[in-house]
Amino acid sequence: MGRDLLQLRAATPEDLEWIHELRHRVYAQELGQHVPDPSGRLRDGLDGDNVYLVAARGAARIGFVSLTPPWLGRYALDKYLTRDELPLLAEGGLFEVRILTVEPRWRATAAAPLLMYAALRWIAARGGRRVVAMGRTELLDMYLAVGLRPVGRTVRSGAVTFEVLTGGVPELTKLAMDRYGATLERLRSAVDWRLDMAFAPRPDGCEHGGVSFDAIGTDFRSLHRRRQVVAADVLDAWFPPAPGVRAALAEDPAWAARTSPPTGAEGLLAEIAMARALPVETLAVGAGSSDLIFRAFGQWLTPDSRVLLTDPCYGEYAHVTERVIGCRVDRLRLRREDGWRIDPARLAAAVSSEHYDLVVVVNPNNPTGRHAPAAELRSLIDAAPTRTRWWIDEAYLGYVGITESLADLAATDPRVVVCSSLSKMYALSGMRAAYLVAEPVTAARLRRWTPPWPVSLPAQLAAVAALRDPAYYSDRWLRTHALRRQLAADLAGLDDTLTVEEAVANFLTVTLPSAGPSAAQLVSECRRHDVYLRDLSPLSAEYQGRTVRIAVRDTAENARIVAACRAALDALRPGSTSPVPMPQSVPAAGSAR
Repeated sequence: MGRDLLQLRAATPEDLEWIHELRHRVYAQELGQHVPDPSGRLRDGLDGDNVYLVAARGAARIGFVSLTPPWLGRYALDKYLTRDELPLLAEGGLFEVRILTVEPRWRATAAAPLLMYAALRWIAARGGRRVVAMGRTELLDMYLAVGLRPVGRTVRSGAVTFEVLTGGVPELTKLAMDRYGATLERLRSAVDWRLDMAFAPRPDGCEHGGVSFDAIGTDFRSLHRRRQVVAADVLDAWFPPAPGVRAALAEDPAWAARTSPPTGAEGLLAEIAMARALPVETLAVGAGSSDLIFRAFGQWLTPDSRVLLTDPCYGEYAHVTERVIGCRVDRLRLRREDGWRIDPARLAAAVSSEHYDLVVVVNPNNPTGRHAPAAELRSLIDAAPTRTRWWIDEAYLGYVGITESLADLAATDPRVVVCSSLSKMYALSGMRAAYLVAEPVTAARLRRWTPPWPVSLPAQLAAVAALRDPAYYSDRWLRTHALRRQLAADLAGLDDTLTVEEAVANFLTVTLPSAGPSAAQLVSECRRHDVYLRDLSPLSAEYQGRTVRIAVRDTAENARIVAACRAALDALRPGSTSPVPMPQSVPAAGSAR
């Protein structure tokens, strides 16, 4: 990048002395917020833990902004207001933005707005849901223009008065793109963006699927690349579908391509009913579980609805409820120190204390891979308020055992719906087939809102053949456990500072140490080796920007994953001269279902 570009980067150790000196000049000498210090430096108790983003042009440092993430457990505002006075300080996923400071001669430039935008992108890339800030009263219009709103509290520090402001990250991002998108796009070419997230969010603000297909080519002109790319960023099966599936698709592909399928997927519904020992009238099918999620939630929920999700969980649920429908969404925080398990007592207390219209439980959970025993969930549901509907996502249940399914409960209890994708368990992700189980009245209503031919003929043929060969898939699922255990052991052997968690499904997670590279940097560096991993940071602040999810592949591709991670960790060690490319598109956090 040219030296005339405005550079945005995370602060280096060399930047910190300048930051402390500039803070002293501005907040002690210029504004009188603090008593001048003989050292000419101004520090505070968060300096060792918070994050600084810096704007520079060539060797000249222009300005900075400070970010305090929620995992520190404390904020600068704690010095001025108690948690009772400002309850939002106790919210999960809250990031504090503070001390936006620009050198005097650069204050009329785009430096301050770009630092504010960089702070928003950094927070969104770490799963932040809300920001809080102290804005100087004389600059209040600037903060209001970007979407921050006063909470009704002011803080006085020395000669300076601050307004306490807050805003939701999705809303602030949408406003930034709607109001300033054209300006930001013009500025993009004038910015040397050295932060570990993309300059702009995806158009819909959600990370659907992985980005490995971008490397193969979404125009399908370079499909040979599929043999070179390790797509461990999506949870597609590592094994092929059953022989019967391949035979059904190969018998007459021209006929399957040109022929309209059974209008209501009647044969597929009958096969699911037989395989799962369920009445056919309790079933509805869709082109993948995302199709069913959008269709069902669109029927049941409105902007006035209240929804409870676990945090973290499959990102499509937050997207549909918050961004598409506009529901009020609460989250039950899962904790690493608890092994990411759902605490039934905490979940029961949350459900009984609030009037939720819908509770979503992904079981086994994606991306943690943890499974909640069916008996615990049955007890929870039995004790829950009758007005609360439960959506149980069992996309990965085959890795635990079909006896753990709540499908039989869903078939009789109007409060419960079970959704099951055939994509991951049956190696049919490209086919797009899924079903849900609900009591007959609920299922019939959803079928009425299902368009004709919801599942293609090739997908119906494949799904029926797959369900007729349970022995093949049981063997593949057992083999998946062995592959996962070996992959986990090999990754753990790379560096004793890595935390590898493998749980029960066809994926595992790797967490980098807090003093090491970010998850985004590891993902970006592995792409240099055509190995694609999933950065979980945008999904939840619980991951602290340090965790990647890796899908289990076959033995050869798992070896490539381990080799790429080894090379990436070597390249990212301090003192390495290997260039680390910054992502040009948003790291994905969802997964097509």
